[in-house]
Amino acid sequence: MLKKELRQKYKALRKQLSENELEEMSLAVANKLLKLPIWEKTYFHIFLPITEQKEINTEFILHLLSGKDKEVIVSKCDFKTCDLVHFLLTDNTRIKKNEYNIPEPVDGIEVPSHKIDVVFVPLLAFDKKGHRVGYGKGFYDKFLSECKSDVIKIGLSLFESEELITDIFEGDIKLDYCVTPYSIHSF
Repeated sequence: MLKKELRQKYKALRKQLSENELEEMSLAVANKLLKLPIWEKTYFHIFLPITEQKEINTEFILHLLSGKDKEVIVSKCDFKTCDLVHFLLTDNTRIKKNEYNIPEPVDGIEVPSHKIDVVFVPLLAFDKKGHRVGYGKGFYDKFLSECKSDVIKIGLSLFESEELITDIFEGDIKLDYCVTPYSIHSF
């Protein structure tokens, strides 16, 4: 399927989820993450969900990271350049929604991309080869291309994989894993 078609399909599927279903699925994803070989790493980048888009609730993952004493990094979007600026998430970090309802840090201690060990990647859909479909602005492909070569890229999905995303291009960066409420996909 084409990315455009997949975006429409999965946005519609998300809309049908009840708040309770979304919470249960988000918790199941967090529990599955415990089985991945990532917990010796230090710097974990995570997205804060756009609740209006019914994105996976990453609060459960934040609790895991906190309980394991990990350094947590969140980003702020620059829509002019499609860059993400990364900040250490601390008790003092103020979070505010931007004009697109994306929760972002207001300011804080900036962290360079090359320090990050693990990135939890938001997505709408993914395929059996590890390609993903996001919202189409290219923020994460650009960000992941700036990370060190051995960064672990983990997609978080509410739904299982598609067979094939047909309009992949050279700048698309593949995932290493994708975790759903039901399974762990390794690529």
